[in-house]
Amino acid sequence: MKISLKIALFLIVFGSIVLSIKPVKAQCAQCAATIESNAKSGDKTANGLNKGILFLLAAPYLAVAAVGLVWYKKYRRKNVNINIRNEKLNLN
Repeated sequence: MKISLKIALFLIVFGSIVLSIKPVKAQCAQCAATIESNAKSGDKTANGLNKGILFLLAAPYLAVAAVGLVWYKKYRRKNVNINIRNEKLNLN
């Protein structure tokens, strides 16, 4: 398969995935009822719930980033000596 065909196939699949996104309500019934009643009364509980959701969403990404940083610092090469011969290469 040529590279341009692979790129075109990837763009078609990615575009169809992006265009097929539908909004969903992912709260349990009890949480939704509590937030709705608190929002009507002027309480700021919805803001706290939204911040908590963002915190829980960010935690795995931060953990993976920390592991990646430790791995990079531990296994990157330092002071690598490349021994190249001083002879001319004959490519014929």
